Amino acid sequence: MLSYSDSMKHRRYNRYHEPRRYAAAGSRRSRRSSPVGGYIVGALILGVTVWAAWSVTTPGGRQAFMANANDIAVSTGMMRERPPQEGDYWRGCDDARAAGTAPIYRGEPGYREGMDGDSDGIACEPYR
Repeated sequence: MLSYSDSMKHRRYNRYHEPRRYAAAGSRRSRRSSPVGGYIVGALILGVTVWAAWSVTTPGGRQAFMANANDIAVSTGMMRERPPQEGDYWRGCDDARAAGTAPIYRGEPGYREGMDGDSDGIACEPYR
């Protein structure tokens, strides 16, 4: 016959009295992830940052960066291709957009109340 302490050892290590899902979970050891992946990602981010900063310090790098930034700003609608100039007049917003000067703000050359549909001072808005 088993003593009390022997029966407790038997239950603790073999886990016959627990449902299968608990027994399987108890037998797995916790694994710690390796910090190597974090170090590699950190080194990559640092390398890209240093490379970008270094490339902008040269005059050619600055010009290339600004050209790309301007192209992106124009394509996303954050910036106009050219500001309105004296004598600019467009029949409608399609002509102003084709010229690259939309949107046109109140007080700028080429602004007309007829082109400002909601009378907020901005003619040829991108969402119109």
